[in-house]
Amino acid sequence: MKLTVMDGEALNPGDLSWDSIKAFCDEFSVYPRTEPEIIIERIGNSDMILLNKVSITKEIMDACPSLKYIGVLATGYNVIDIQAARDHGITVTNIPSYSTNAVAQHVFAFILHFANRVALHSDSVHSGDWIKSPNFCYWKAPLTELSGKTLGIFGYGHIGQKVAEIGRAFGMKIIVTVHNKASYRGNEECVEMEELFSRSDFISLHAPLTPETKEIANEKTVSLMKKSAVLINTARGGLVNELAIRNALCAGNIAGYAADVLLSEPMAKDCPLLNATNCIITPHVAWAPKETRERLMGIAAENIAAFLNGKAINVVS
Repeated sequence: MKLTVMDGEALNPGDLSWDSIKAFCDEFSVYPRTEPEIIIERIGNSDMILLNKVSITKEIMDACPSLKYIGVLATGYNVIDIQAARDHGITVTNIPSYSTNAVAQHVFAFILHFANRVALHSDSVHSGDWIKSPNFCYWKAPLTELSGKTLGIFGYGHIGQKVAEIGRAFGMKIIVTVHNKASYRGNEECVEMEELFSRSDFISLHAPLTPETKEIANEKTVSLMKKSAVLINTARGGLVNELAIRNALCAGNIAGYAADVLLSEPMAKDCPLLNATNCIITPHVAWAPKETRERLMGIAAENIAAFLNGKAINVVS
C-alpha cells in the first residue's frame, strides 16, 4: 500500500510524528507542499493520499487510476471534486470536530483583544508611559466588561455551541442565527440574520461557506451593526465582503474586525484588509495548537484504519 502526503507541513512542521500513519503503508512519502503543476506526478501510483489544501479535480483522478482513498486533513473538503470521486469509486474522508476547543479559544482571544487592549497597554508601559504618568493608572482606549454584552453567533454547530458556552461563562447574552430555524432545538435565543447584526456587541461567524452564506457580512448587513460592535471570522474568508469590511472600519462605522481566515490564502498583496483600521488578522492558526493537531493526526490514522478494514468512517464521498 502506497500513501503520499501532498502538503504535510501545515499539520506537521516537525513537532509531530507520522508513525501512526506510516504503520499502514509499505511505501510512505511526505511532501511539505505540492504545486498544482506537479500534483499528478506526486500522486503517481499511490493508493492513498492525504492533503489539506491541494485541489484534486476530475482530471487528476483520471490520470491517477491507482487512487482509492483521499483523506482530507481538515473538516472542509471543498478542494475535492466529490462527484468525480464518486464516479471513480474513490473514498473521501474528512476530520470533523477536531478543532472545536481551539477555534472557540481563538474567538475569545480576539474578543478579549478588543475588550481589554492588553497589547496596547503593554506596549505603552514598555515605551515608558507609566513611568511618566502622574497617576497610578491610565488607559489609552476604552475598556469593556463582557458581562451583559450580547454575543451573536452566526451558525450553531459544534464550534458555535462552544463559543456560546464560553460566552455564558463571561456573563454574555447569547443570540444565534441558524440555517433552519424550524429545526433549531438549542436553548439560546434564535433570531433572524438582520437582528443578529443589529443587536450584537460581538458577532462571531461559524457557518460553512455555501452559496447562501457567501459574503453574508456585506455592505448591507454591516451597516446594521452598532458602531461599537466587533465582527469576528474564524470560519471561511468568503463569508465576508472584505472591501465592505474595510470601508466600514475606515469610516468608523464598526469598532473592529478580527479574522483568522481570508478570501485568498496566503494573503494577497491587494487584500483590502491589509493595514485597515482596527483590523486584527492571524494567519489561519486557530486550528494549530499542538494538542489540536495531535488530535487531527489521530483521527486521520483512525480514518485510514477503518477504510482498510472495509468500514470507512467520516466519509464525505
